[in-house]
Amino acid sequence: MKAFLKNYWFILAMLIAIVAGCVTGAVWPGATCLEPLGTVFINLMFCVVVPMVFCSIASAIANMGSARRAGKVMGVTVVTFLCTAGIAAVIMYVIVRFLPIVTVTPAYEETEPSTLGLADMIINFFTKPDFSELWSRRAILPLIIAAIFFGFGIQLNGGPETKTAKLLEDLTGCIMKTVKIITYYAPIGFFGFFATLVAVHGSDFISSYARTIIVYYVVCFAYMFIAFPLYARFGGGRGAAREMFRHLFRPAAVSFGTCSSVATIPTNMEVAEETGISKEVSDIVLPMGATMHMDGSAMSAIIKVAFLFGMFGKDFGTGEAILAIVVAVFSSVAMSGIPGGGGTGELVLCTLFFPDQLAVAFPIAIAIGDLVDPPATMVNAAGDYVASYIVSRFVDGKDWLQKRLGRAGTTTE
Repeated sequence: MKAFLKNYWFILAMLIAIVAGCVTGAVWPGATCLEPLGTVFINLMFCVVVPMVFCSIASAIANMGSARRAGKVMGVTVVTFLCTAGIAAVIMYVIVRFLPIVTVTPAYEETEPSTLGLADMIINFFTKPDFSELWSRRAILPLIIAAIFFGFGIQLNGGPETKTAKLLEDLTGCIMKTVKIITYYAPIGFFGFFATLVAVHGSDFISSYARTIIVYYVVCFAYMFIAFPLYARFGGGRGAAREMFRHLFRPAAVSFGTCSSVATIPTNMEVAEETGISKEVSDIVLPMGATMHMDGSAMSAIIKVAFLFGMFGKDFGTGEAILAIVVAVFSSVAMSGIPGGGGTGELVLCTLFFPDQLAVAFPIAIAIGDLVDPPATMVNAAGDYVASYIVSRFVDGKDWLQKRLGRAGTTTE
């Protein structure tokens, strides 16, 4: 028992904090006053995660043996993200086709969303006009691109032998230790966050959105417990699913509680290291995944479109489904790893499918997005850790996990 508590006290503390927060929010409407407890934790994570993303990606590329290996890791990573997001979107479409989620048109005030042209969206997603603007959680994708260029620049200037590569590696290690200190506050932050979440959104779960929300929550957890072990088994071979489940709860809990893929990067880094995933893989896959790996967002995009098609009395047929899946997969790349996602994905989908009802469709999509944000982020961020198994298979060989488990067994004997 003592050994169990020593190994799992932090997980138990987070579970107790989550349950206590939910109960507090359900019985006390004034629990919204506890929001600062959760906000402090999220802000601490956001402050440390921006330099960590830059340093970890740039360091991983700079310290690789060759630029070719760095390119291979990145290529496999992007393909993995697109494939899993596509699978998730197809699964959600099949479910909503056989399980209609709305038949009644609710009343909503019409609001006019701000629109951006395609060129402006591309520029804003991938670049910033000033260097100082990169250092923000709202510019994670441009920051990742800058880190990639910088890492390859170090490679061309000498790679691991340069003082810059060594400095970045040391900075990454120091930042990870800082993260470890911050995570000790996590249970308190989780208590405040969940108390506020339930106090604010509790009534919405029994409103006209209830059916959609229930379907989405169930599918997300089913996807995590069915698809994730299959991905892990494919990536890590025998014993990989069991190893994955040993570590999955921590990133799942952090992402569900913070609604942020970016804030989950440090936890994902920790569990990846404990699993034995090479730093060359984890330092690229996990930060990139916080912005580019969005299985949960792809599923939420499909269920939002299905909801709106049903509400406006339209048939969500095969042709529309194919287009919706393509848009869901590729627009998910543009969804930042911050709470709420900024409404970018909702605006893209509504503009494409409901241009004449945009003023009504957009606020409905935003409302659904807010309510499904916790499980969507959980699938997104916890899925980053699982995706690293697949990337490891193609970068480090099919038996990478067996070698790691073998070394661990030898060490303990």
